[in-house]
Amino acid sequence: MEKHLTTPITAEITKDLHAGDYVYLSGTIYVARDAAHKRLTEALERGEPLPFPIEDSTIYYMGPSPAREGRPIGSAGPTTASRMDKYAPRLLDLGQKAMIGKGRRTREVIDAIIRNQAVYFAAVGGAGALLSKCIKKSELVCYEDLGAEAVLKLEVEDFPVIVVIDRDGKDFYQMGEKIG
Repeated sequence: MEKHLTTPITAEITKDLHAGDYVYLSGTIYVARDAAHKRLTEALERGEPLPFPIEDSTIYYMGPSPAREGRPIGSAGPTTASRMDKYAPRLLDLGQKAMIGKGRRTREVIDAIIRNQAVYFAAVGGAGALLSKCIKKSELVCYEDLGAEAVLKLEVEDFPVIVVIDRDGKDFYQMGEKIG
């Protein structure tokens, strides 16, 4: 099934998303990789607010390359999601509803997805140049010293992803293994 969605992603939206659905996202998404996730977690441990609204947010696990002239961002392909697995459950418990990356997730992340009625999307690895064409605006949110691992706010239009793990815990990768 193909769906066009506008962020923020809410529990109401995730109820209609199923493993294997093709989705085109438009709106605001945030970029954060493992170094940024570590800092976000440390801020929470100190009792500090997060630098962006986590409720119903979508976080894309991506480290962009430098922008070419006239473009808001360079190549923007997904990174391996498992590097964020030790941080993801806490952010999901705080209200994050969607993640974009590539690869499998741990049982703890899947349990947090189910518990919080969230979703895990995959973007196509190796297609970063193509994906960057869907990014209309990019701005630094925080952690500039992390370079490509800084937190960014992106405005996207028809950004293509696939539902890999839906809010019921159905895993598209496991479904494919049963067929193959």
